[in-house]
Amino acid sequence: MSEIKFLLARKKGMTQVFREDGTVVPVTVLEAGPCTVTGLRSPGQDGYTAVQVGFLPGRAKHVNKPQRVAAEKAGVTPFRVLREFRLASTEGFEMGQELKAELFEAGDVVDVVGRSKGRGFAGTIKAHGFSRGNETHGSMNVRAPGAIGACAYPGRVFKGTRMAKHYGDVRRTVKNSTVEGVDAERGLILVRGGVPGPPNGLVQICTAKTGVKK
Repeated sequence: MSEIKFLLARKKGMTQVFREDGTVVPVTVLEAGPCTVTGLRSPGQDGYTAVQVGFLPGRAKHVNKPQRVAAEKAGVTPFRVLREFRLASTEGFEMGQELKAELFEAGDVVDVVGRSKGRGFAGTIKAHGFSRGNETHGSMNVRAPGAIGACAYPGRVFKGTRMAKHYGDVRRTVKNSTVEGVDAERGLILVRGGVPGPPNGLVQICTAKTGVKK
């Protein structure tokens, strides 16, 4: 099997654990897997090498027809979530294979990907950390963003100007997090530190691209 480990999981919440030396470590509890291999990509047929896994079984009527037909051809049940992980080789993987939390072990260094909490429409102070204006002497610019462009030249607003926007609900990656513990019986992985997303949010956990096992 590939040296790169990967799983799909749901974020359950945060707690803390005590190491053998008495150090208290904050951890995020991830309910990882079980994931099922639903597809194998090869350079000859698809132009790249990857393993597709499914997570959270779904009812057939709730799954899109292309995914349902692909699952029938592969001989697996339909899943609500499908993700692909690029690998150098798919050797060691087979259709229908189950991947569980026991795939990881304490000390592994991983990258965790999730979607941050959506916080609605936010102004420049909340979204970008702008300073507010005075509330005295007749100031009318308390939380307003101020001028966003020049006068006659260039006569337009530059792309990328920081303004009010939809805040949050974007893909975020926490790199080089350490796996503090694995509960194989309950399918739980304890990752040091915080992980983006709300409770029960979907996350991807994969061997770190730049980290070294500790």
